[in-house]
Amino acid sequence: MATNNAGDQRTPFFDLTNLRGDIFGGLTAGVVALPLALAFGEASGAGPIAGLWGAIFVGFFAAIFGGTGAQVSGPTGPMVVVFAGVYASLGGNPALVFAAVVLAGLLQIAFGVFRLGQYIRLVPYPVISGFMSGIGCIIIALQLSRLFGHEPEGGGTIPALNAIPGAIMDPNLAALAIGAVTLGVIFSWPKTWAKYAPGALAALVIGTLLSLVVKGAPVLGDIPTGFPSFVLPAFNRETSLIVLEAAFILAVLGALDSLLTSLVADNMTRTRHNSDRELIGQGIGNTVAGLFGAIPGAGATMRTVVNIRTGGETKLSGMLHAVLLLAVVISLAPLASQIPHAVLAGILVKVGYDIIDFSYLKRAHKGPRWDLALMALVLGLTVFVDLITAVAAGVVLAALAFVKKMADDQLAAFVETKPRVTTEEERTLLEDAKDRVIMFDFGGPLSFGAAADLGHHVRERVRDKASAIILDFSRVPFLDVSAARAVETIACDARHSGKTVYVTGMGAEVRNVLAGLNADHCLSADTQYENRIDALRAAVGAIKESEAEKQAPAAAPAE
Repeated sequence: MATNNAGDQRTPFFDLTNLRGDIFGGLTAGVVALPLALAFGEASGAGPIAGLWGAIFVGFFAAIFGGTGAQVSGPTGPMVVVFAGVYASLGGNPALVFAAVVLAGLLQIAFGVFRLGQYIRLVPYPVISGFMSGIGCIIIALQLSRLFGHEPEGGGTIPALNAIPGAIMDPNLAALAIGAVTLGVIFSWPKTWAKYAPGALAALVIGTLLSLVVKGAPVLGDIPTGFPSFVLPAFNRETSLIVLEAAFILAVLGALDSLLTSLVADNMTRTRHNSDRELIGQGIGNTVAGLFGAIPGAGATMRTVVNIRTGGETKLSGMLHAVLLLAVVISLAPLASQIPHAVLAGILVKVGYDIIDFSYLKRAHKGPRWDLALMALVLGLTVFVDLITAVAAGVVLAALAFVKKMADDQLAAFVETKPRVTTEEERTLLEDAKDRVIMFDFGGPLSFGAAADLGHHVRERVRDKASAIILDFSRVPFLDVSAARAVETIACDARHSGKTVYVTGMGAEVRNVLAGLNADHCLSADTQYENRIDALRAAVGAIKESEAEKQAPAAAPAE
């Protein structure tokens, strides 16, 4: 597969070189997506048919316009959790609810147009792990009451958790039996059988057939057939803030979910996706879904993996997955009305379980404790507060921790007592100076965290008998304002205490920043050198000359 220098895929719009594999992969992914789409639609509050249409619209248009060849898109656990909250908070008003979905799609298109895909992927792993694990816990909490034949009152995690004790004390035995069988099938389904029938589909069929024998479990009921109606988005002053916030969360979450799945696809296919094009494709899919009353979606990891493992490689596989679901909606929707709620709840419990990052949790105690604490914090905020607070707090704390670590390392390198020397002459000159020349080597770009303490550390290192300071900028490609002010502080403190500052290795960009901010007013132009050795020679020479003048005998008085 040809790629350009940036690694973006350059394939024909419709690549037919893998037609057989794409057909088999797409059809298999569609079979896997069917029970999940129904379950996600039911969990969202919009109904199972909205889940199917979400898988159709997002899956088809994201495949056509996206930037990951083998990606299969549709409703996902994280997206459904957010959407369900929006649906509940807006009272199920379609015009308002789907206005948020349309706006989220447009925001994703904007993310792609303005090339923000590379930045969305910078979220640290502990934040992603805590966030996804929290989503898994929410999905499980929302479904536990349904396994016992009860519907939690109100939306959100807390009402769902409060409803669990009552559901356990007063179970619908038919629903409980069907839910238990569903869980048993989906958790124990052999991997070898999954090649022919996915565990989720098998659980859906077996659980539904069992409900024909074990009567009394609540079922989905009538499901609309035919094509969906156009939903005209609307806004009003009272709900505009909720809609805007929900749209932003859906857009960022969908982008993050899709790009993470794209990375999984890259690893499996040895290709490289175009993140910005992928965001545009996802945005188009979600915009169309919102206009027709379908729930939003994103790149779905499990469906993408199934597609790739069964031969799918190009966008045709994702499109065929959507076409299969379309055929199901047109012909089999009446049969889906007999599916018990407990069956879909069992399937979603397995989805939530798979989302929880057990692989990291099992080994987290062997890694940095701060990362584990950050993961736990994000998980807790996700479950008990809200998703945007969890991600925002996680990213901010991770960034601050990284800046603190980098600042500590930069300061340690800057103030180390034995400066870096590159030649024997440098070592000799420093030894001859005997602490009268102190050299500071900037090891690289300075973060604002390190810059804040540079002046303090220089004052501590420079002793009274030191008469010269050398600042080596040879490994500093650029300076920000904080670092420039730190250099100004060092230079001006040295001048006020009677010490000479020598500068070496300063590049044009660094020089321009200092001059532009007037941060070089305490740096003399005649003490700036291109090389370290020249600065050392000048500093040591000036010290010896000064000492020679002090030791010279006073001139005889004139007669």
